[in-house]
Amino acid sequence: MTEILLLRLEGRRLGGADLQALRQQIAMDAGAGTAKVHAYSAVEHAETYVYLHPDEQIADRSLAALRAVAGRLYPQVAVRVLRLTTDRAGASAGQPAPWHYVVETDVLAEAEQDFNAWYEEEHLPGLASVPGSVRARRYLCEAAPRYHACYDLHTRETFGSPPWLAVRASSWSDRVRPSFRNTKRTMFQAVE
Repeated sequence: MTEILLLRLEGRRLGGADLQALRQQIAMDAGAGTAKVHAYSAVEHAETYVYLHPDEQIADRSLAALRAVAGRLYPQVAVRVLRLTTDRAGASAGQPAPWHYVVETDVLAEAEQDFNAWYEEEHLPGLASVPGSVRARRYLCEAAPRYHACYDLHTRETFGSPPWLAVRASSWSDRVRPSFRNTKRTMFQAVE
């Protein structure tokens, strides 16, 4: 199962120079190996999410080293390990994806089985099939909120489009959503 690190920088917007400094620090740390770095700034408030995808050959050692690098650069960073559970190409796979929509949530224990079935069988595949969706992924997080779903979008208008809203308007969605707890929904834009 693929594990990555999510750096959550609340109250802070990173720019291109910040990302370059992070990449340089990763390259200088022998234990970190190589890592793909993807960063997104929240549209409506100051917050940045940085995903660090470590070299799979040394992932265990690399995750610890990447966590240390992040802590040195950003002492107030919240670091989470995410385990990939689902990765689907979207209807617009291959297109640029400057928009990144994230839903983080916990769910009531008695609804968890239905929630997971809904996400895997209806919700994630449905949103991936919307024109403008480039990629849809779902992760388990080591800390609350436990579930992390993210959608890479070709245009911001994809979110809220009639096909997107149609997927969200199912009877199964109506049944599952009341069991959400500790939910955070955020639209991000890629940091270049």
